[in-house]
Amino acid sequence: MKKSFLAFSLGAALIFTASAGSAAPPASKATGQKAQNQSTIPYYVDESKLPFESLEGYKTDRYWGVHKGAGYRIEVPKNWNGELVLYAHGYNGTGLELTFANGPAKIREHLLKNGYAWAASTYSTNGYDVAQGVKDTHALGSLFNGKVGKPSRTYVTGHSMGGHITAVLAEQYSNSYDGALPMCGVTGDTELFDFFTDFNLVAQSLAGIAKDDQKSISDGEYITETVPLIKSKLGIDGTLTAEGERLKAVTMNLTGGDRPLFDTAFNTWKNFLLGQLTINNRYGVAAGNVVNTTDSVYQFDGDMSSISLEEQALNDAVLRVTSDPQTKQQGLTGIPKVNGTHKIPMVSLHNIGDLFVPFHMQQLHAKRAAANGNEDLLVTRVTRAVGHCGFTPKEETEGFDALVKWVEEGKKPEGDDILNPEAVAEDTFGTKFTRR
Repeated sequence: MKKSFLAFSLGAALIFTASAGSAAPPASKATGQKAQNQSTIPYYVDESKLPFESLEGYKTDRYWGVHKGAGYRIEVPKNWNGELVLYAHGYNGTGLELTFANGPAKIREHLLKNGYAWAASTYSTNGYDVAQGVKDTHALGSLFNGKVGKPSRTYVTGHSMGGHITAVLAEQYSNSYDGALPMCGVTGDTELFDFFTDFNLVAQSLAGIAKDDQKSISDGEYITETVPLIKSKLGIDGTLTAEGERLKAVTMNLTGGDRPLFDTAFNTWKNFLLGQLTINNRYGVAAGNVVNTTDSVYQFDGDMSSISLEEQALNDAVLRVTSDPQTKQQGLTGIPKVNGTHKIPMVSLHNIGDLFVPFHMQQLHAKRAAANGNEDLLVTRVTRAVGHCGFTPKEETEGFDALVKWVEEGKKPEGDDILNPEAVAEDTFGTKFTRR
């Protein structure tokens, strides 16, 4: 089963076979605009915004410019230890100007204090373009070699989409890097967009909208007419109705199972998620629709070994979406798949209450790594917060230091048992690495 992760071993799952009508819906319901050719979009870098100052109290050499269409910043402390950290930023919208987002803001001082150089790219495109982010970040490492010198070790890190880029870099270019730190990363790749679609289509069904009338956000009236109806029927803006509670239960099981902070997480993200139906391909990078919900299983309780009559009725009533054949993930095309085949130490950080990039992204990653006999090279640490990438500086620096120690000494650090449903459901889950 693809979506009910927590209660299954790697080799056993309950398979839900979609009923008749689960094939790709008509284009007006399931597919949207054709993706633009990224290479023809006139992205630009405002070079006047590239210069940056050193932190107070630190003397550094700083470099900036444009390389292969991407802006870059490099900072090297005077006490450089010979090692480099490449930072990959997250999703930055679909505008034309290429910017850095926040860079390694929370760990910048920690890096400089300990002698690490860092470098960050704007990438040469916007949108959810992981493949180009991978290429541009890797190219920046080569540029650093020419401008500064070849590092003795190179680490890669990033947030959100940048965490996806980090994981793909570790798989595609393992020989170039020594360790990886994806944070709040989309390490389940297209499964994130499947979840957004699941949430909206299940919400429509629970609101009484028949399968043939369920819509994608590309339908002009979805936000103006369908979402208000869903909110009214499910009590989204007030006290949840019985059907609203069912949506909440389905969401919990889709995103990692019973766990602390989920009540708060659902209340925080429920309205946002009603605007995240992605089958119109609005992120603009894949060759067609990447969403596939034909193997999604919607359940109200924690018993993943069976489906009740009520659950079966919901599964039968929800419109199913099939991805376009040309979006098959292979290497650095479309939205690259994270296979769990990295060959370097990796520490992955995630907030347990994040529903923008939910906790189950890390469970998927861990399962894939284990399936490839790679579990000894992946450690996941969970922190107690509901914001997206809402880590404290101490949580990030401790994660980075644990990775460095692992690389230098060869001893795997502690993590959380994210594939054990009993451990995840414990009241104390996520407290071990939380620093608030």
